[in-house]
Amino acid sequence: MAEDLDELLNEVESKFCRLGPLRLGLVEGPKGCGGGTHSSDRNQAEAKENLRSTEAFKKEDDLDSLINEIFEEPNFDKKPFKLKPKSSGNTSVRASIQGLSKSCSPVYLGGSTIPCGIGTNTSQRACDHLRCIACDFLVVSYDDYMWDKSCDYLFFRNNMPEFHKLKTKLIKKKGTRAYACQCSWRTIEELTDLQTDHHLRWVCGKH
Repeated sequence: MAEDLDELLNEVESKFCRLGPLRLGLVEGPKGCGGGTHSSDRNQAEAKENLRSTEAFKKEDDLDSLINEIFEEPNFDKKPFKLKPKSSGNTSVRASIQGLSKSCSPVYLGGSTIPCGIGTNTSQRACDHLRCIACDFLVVSYDDYMWDKSCDYLFFRNNMPEFHKLKTKLIKKKGTRAYACQCSWRTIEELTDLQTDHHLRWVCGKH
């Protein structure tokens, strides 16, 4: 009985001693292999983390480059726009319209050396479109002539505006200009502002 028991114990011990290390190896694994499946999982996890970190850095780099590109766009360079003044075209049109319908201001009379045209403060010209608002006649003028002292109201009343009748009272004189309507007459030698002669009812007839 004792011998059989010893053999049974030896058999059990031998079996368990052989299986023990194998079972332990399956659970823990040999130290020389670095833990088998546990080590491989750890390596994969580390690789994934590295991949994620590199992707994050790439995204940050891409974002920085995009921001830099936006700020370096040529559209952001502030270039002053030169606007054409709106009034330039309008003033030229106004000037042309005024040129067609402009009247003298002030109204000048002048001798034969004074050019005729539209009189202004800057362009002192003798008006050549005079009209009398008293007799409603156009004022005639004759260069290098002066009126004779014997002229009277009836002479102009009867002879205006025919030159061949008026010339009987015209005297040649260089540099003068003889003006007349049906009710008034003047001999002018120098540039004269019409407003200084309060007896004349002459105005510029231009419109």
